[in-house]
Amino acid sequence: MAIEERIDAIIKRLQPETHLRNKYGQEETLAGRMEYYNTPGVSIAVIHDFKLEWARGFGICEAGKPEAVTETTLFQAASVSKPIFAVAVMRLVQEGKLDLDRDVNNYLTSWKLPSVSGWQPKVTLRQLLSHSAGVTIQGFPGYERTDELPTLVQILNGQHPANTSSVEVNVIPGLQFRYSGGGTTIAQQLVEDMLNQPLAEIMNELIFSPLGLTNSTYEQPLPSQRYETTAAGHPWKGRALPGKWYVYPEMAAAGLWTTPSDLARIGIELQLTLKDHLSGLLSAETLNEMLTVQVENHMGIGFFLEGEGEASRFGHNGWNEGFVSRFVLSKHHGYGAVIMVNSNEGNALLGELEHAIAREYGWLGYFPDKIHVDVSPKILKEYAGDYKSTSGTHASIHLDGNDLSLQIQEQFPIRLFPESEAKFSTEGLNTSVDFERNRDGQVVALHIYQEGRTFRLDKTID
Repeated sequence: MAIEERIDAIIKRLQPETHLRNKYGQEETLAGRMEYYNTPGVSIAVIHDFKLEWARGFGICEAGKPEAVTETTLFQAASVSKPIFAVAVMRLVQEGKLDLDRDVNNYLTSWKLPSVSGWQPKVTLRQLLSHSAGVTIQGFPGYERTDELPTLVQILNGQHPANTSSVEVNVIPGLQFRYSGGGTTIAQQLVEDMLNQPLAEIMNELIFSPLGLTNSTYEQPLPSQRYETTAAGHPWKGRALPGKWYVYPEMAAAGLWTTPSDLARIGIELQLTLKDHLSGLLSAETLNEMLTVQVENHMGIGFFLEGEGEASRFGHNGWNEGFVSRFVLSKHHGYGAVIMVNSNEGNALLGELEHAIAREYGWLGYFPDKIHVDVSPKILKEYAGDYKSTSGTHASIHLDGNDLSLQIQEQFPIRLFPESEAKFSTEGLNTSVDFERNRDGQVVALHIYQEGRTFRLDKTID
């Protein structure tokens, strides 16, 4: 199929998400959705078969101004800055200049991770880059271009003119995932201390120059020579920010200015490394370490991990004042996309566009297959009966022929559809049910799952 036909199919067939899982509304055009979300501009790059298949801008750089978004228009990548920074850190680890598992205070010279009530936590780069260091400050609000800007040390200490509190450990490191831009900022200070260079120069030497990327920079504030090719941020209602964008001195966490094309070229380099085991930015061994589950199964080093098996993906989202972004890469099949938007209100567009691209290109793992499972009448009969929770909630499982239904209290029964012998889903609700047996094989309870919560009800004995 011609690329123009693919682009046309994508931008004319966006499916808005509904409140029901895997259910979508009527197809809409990208232009219509941009208007709905008060979003002036969108930029997209699509990777197919380990190549940049197409990149295109839609809409305008700033509301009320004529300049169109093109594939070379710069957007703030926001937190997509983090995985690109992590790739650079892993280059330094690969070269033996840094150790992922060494106490960061052994490297830091301009600032030290403070003690907590006399107890000195030990935190590693691995923990900082996988958000498992127990460090505070989730994200950064940015600064107006006329504001006095703090140094990195002032940010870490929470000192004027920083607009966030101090970065410190307040839970035991290494036990849990907790997203922390503050942790990435510690890692930035460490790298700058070790190499005695500003981060923007380091990132240019380690990532952008080797790949010939000229539309990417971590410079904050943005140099004036780049102003003409830059999108303005629009937080809400399509109104541009005063000064067009905010400044983020927390560069590793939120400071990257780039284009979808440049991010896609970095992504392709990583995908080719996994495919061919050729060392470009990183060796396959180092990259696979980044894509290995750390403390919790959705997080590697720098990248979030999604999907399973052949549908495995890695990527990151971003949200700065006036900008949102999405960067997603297939681990095994050489496809992916980068979507950048100059509006916070347009955040939902990221998912709508990703799903439209996934549908057009047949990406794995996006649209679940219909599951057809036959459960024997004998087993279905064993599930039927009354159940009760410790809080007094009553439920009944009814069997009508070979169809099961769940009735909660005085609600009407809800039809259950088998996904396996013991697990059932509902068609109209974001709810699923499974049944528990004891060692003797008797059904003793059911579990109801919805919105991340689990409700257990024990089967009552007649």
